Amino acid sequence: MRRRGALPTSVPASAPVAVVVATALVLTACGGVRGTPGAAGVGDPYFPKLGNGGYDVSHYGLTLDYEPDSGRLKGEAVITARATQELSAFHLDLAGLKPDKVTVGGKGARFNTVGRELVVRPPDDLDKGETFRTTVRYSGTPQTITDPDGSEEGWLRTADGGAVALGEPTGSMAWFPGNHHPSDKAAYDIEVTVPKGLKAVSNGELKGTRETKSGGGGRRTTFRWHSAEPMASYLATVAIGPYETKTWKTKSGLPIYTAVSVSEAAEGTEGTEGTEGTEDSAGALAQIPDIIAWQERRFGPYPFSSVGAIVVGEDDAGYALETQTKPVFPGVPDTELMVHEFAHQWFGNSVSPKTWQDMWLNEGFATYAEWLWAEDRGGDSAQETFDAVYAGGEGSGGVWAFPPAKPPGPDRVFDTPVYVRGAMVLHKVRQVVGDDAFFRILRGWPSTYRHANADTDDFIAYVEKQAGDKGGDKGGDEGGDLDAVWDAWLRGEGKPKQP
Repeated sequence: MRRRGALPTSVPASAPVAVVVATALVLTACGGVRGTPGAAGVGDPYFPKLGNGGYDVSHYGLTLDYEPDSGRLKGEAVITARATQELSAFHLDLAGLKPDKVTVGGKGARFNTVGRELVVRPPDDLDKGETFRTTVRYSGTPQTITDPDGSEEGWLRTADGGAVALGEPTGSMAWFPGNHHPSDKAAYDIEVTVPKGLKAVSNGELKGTRETKSGGGGRRTTFRWHSAEPMASYLATVAIGPYETKTWKTKSGLPIYTAVSVSEAAEGTEGTEGTEGTEDSAGALAQIPDIIAWQERRFGPYPFSSVGAIVVGEDDAGYALETQTKPVFPGVPDTELMVHEFAHQWFGNSVSPKTWQDMWLNEGFATYAEWLWAEDRGGDSAQETFDAVYAGGEGSGGVWAFPPAKPPGPDRVFDTPVYVRGAMVLHKVRQVVGDDAFFRILRGWPSTYRHANADTDDFIAYVEKQAGDKGGDKGGDEGGDLDAVWDAWLRGEGKPKQP
């Protein structure tokens, strides 16, 4: 969940693609070249320089050592990938950190940095289909990336003396090199060493800790985290600080791990009209099992092997983010926000967007989850919420600014229409196909695309197939047809004439 601005500005923008490609060509100017350089960017419609062409990553092994007093980070990234073309050179996204050594297949590789691109020339060309391992040792002071709207991502220093890494949409390149586009998902092992007394929390399951002596005579603790299920890099996180942690399980046996900054451990929320407050962080996070159980009934089996949450200081981040298995919350979250972020584990994390243009599939579903939660608990029905938004009630401001499937630019990808009008599209589908078919779609969509990527066309095709005759002119409970939903509500400009 993030309403964001345009491309970040505090880290220098990468050089034009032509310049980066030319650099790679220079690196490959030796004799006997068989392959060609991979592309510097995957051509995303809103962030064309994000990601890289020519390979697909299957695993990241990250070893990090962080010194909070100086803000210095030393890292090693071991990246296992498969070449999708014959490669003479390839790119990794990395911003603000200095690569010290690069090897490919255990052999030293030449490398160069151009803007946010780390260009790597392996000692031998890579065959199409070949699996290869790249190791990058790097160091420096990881940067906070500030967007034009004032929101921040990347590596955020926290008030408790630690840090938290947030990556939507470009911030992950501020703390490790990689193929930073949601279309390339991978498994992760993340090992973080910090001064004794601090904790390091990341995605997935904690596999162990160890304590060692540092060169200055102090002691340091290493935390090892494992994420077996594929994860888009923008969902990776590391949170370092004096956290209070707790482990327990849901009734079904799903492990839960929560980490709360000591500054927030005794804080609570009062709640607002239409939302539920909590007495303190313990009371808020105690709702996780009930929320997940309800979402499993609505969306199908939980798609990951653990769940949890990270609560940072209220002023440490300007938004909550659905980091995989453990959403990050700034301050103690209310129930509605937790429902939203945990819904993303199905919609956005397991089923990830093919491009950033498909964000309405993340945010529309997560927003509709809030509507359903209220409906199932005796609050406003989804229809009442829809009607209030259409009539111009609370939360409807800016909803008609653009179609959810067509944000006008990268600075609008996280605006209100993507969230609220995206949810309205889903409700219109529900009206057309009827409740029985709609709730089958709600469970079937994340099952069909489990741990994969999907776009708007995939969703349309899936809904129309599931709807069958109900997608035609006769419609479901409320009448209408799906073509009208796509034309007016998903892709049409302005406020549709008929609610």
